[in-house]
Amino acid sequence: MDRSDAGARMSRYDRQMRLPEIGPEGQARLAQSRVLVAGAGGLGAALLPLLAGAGVGHITLYDPDTVAESNLHRQTLYRMSDLDRPKAEVAAETLAGLNPDCHIAPRAEPLLSDSAAAALAKADLVMDAADRVTATYALSDLCHAANLPFISAAVTGRAGHVGGFCGGAPSYRAVFPDMPPTLTSCDAAGVMGPAVATLGALQAQMALSALLGLAPSPLGQMLTLDLASWRIGGFRFDTAPEPETNGPEILAASQLLPSDRVIDLRSREEAPVPATPKAQRLPEGGLSELNGESGQRVVFACATGLRAWRAAQDLRAAGGIAAILAT
Repeated sequence: MDRSDAGARMSRYDRQMRLPEIGPEGQARLAQSRVLVAGAGGLGAALLPLLAGAGVGHITLYDPDTVAESNLHRQTLYRMSDLDRPKAEVAAETLAGLNPDCHIAPRAEPLLSDSAAAALAKADLVMDAADRVTATYALSDLCHAANLPFISAAVTGRAGHVGGFCGGAPSYRAVFPDMPPTLTSCDAAGVMGPAVATLGALQAQMALSALLGLAPSPLGQMLTLDLASWRIGGFRFDTAPEPETNGPEILAASQLLPSDRVIDLRSREEAPVPATPKAQRLPEGGLSELNGESGQRVVFACATGLRAWRAAQDLRAAGGIAAILAT
């Protein structure tokens, strides 16, 4: 049966428009929405087609990495022919083929290397699908200040969580005032694709619900998933208080001042290229030489953010001014 392009576009969203909570008005609302996504890896590979397929009109996508074969088991948005290409550009091409109604603006760089405040000013909602907890805290701080909804997920192995923060709900810091005692990455600890895809799909559902203003709101809601023990849980945190004293400020490279002293806690073997051209590397035990008397802001950098967080906390306790660089 032949159908015109116009007829095909009209029927594209028919099944979700049949839902009384969406309808034509909700669909028009999605078409006008602007979503900023940080990360086009495993989570992004799952959530991005769902946002584009649902008819979200504008997506700005930030990711500095290229497609790698070792990630294809979970980053199913990509193909072998895409190896070594920027993920943001490949994702934009694929999503344009999925739904030409959705405008994708790829940025082959980390969101926090750009003028994040200016990027967020154009967004209706921000999604954290990156793999750096420092970026999560930094994005939550920005969204909390701008009153923007913030949907964040994390996954390792076969377990993870997803939550809706800010935009009138408590921030990420209200639920996680401190970093966990240990941190790992998918590269080091491993991860299964279905767990990532499930959490990415939940992120997309939360985002669409927030954009449509559905009740109960996904903002203030946490969902937990453990596919190793087959447990799914969740809780609301609408009344969680913001911490009286925030942890260390987390900065983008663009937020560094000429007067800052940047200290890269990684060894040369761990990171041959320092976090910034002027970053210093301290010898073993060198942190003990820092004190809070200089009045100079010290900005720490490391691989996961955990060592930097602890170093910044120690310096702050000694009366110093400390922050963390989102690497």
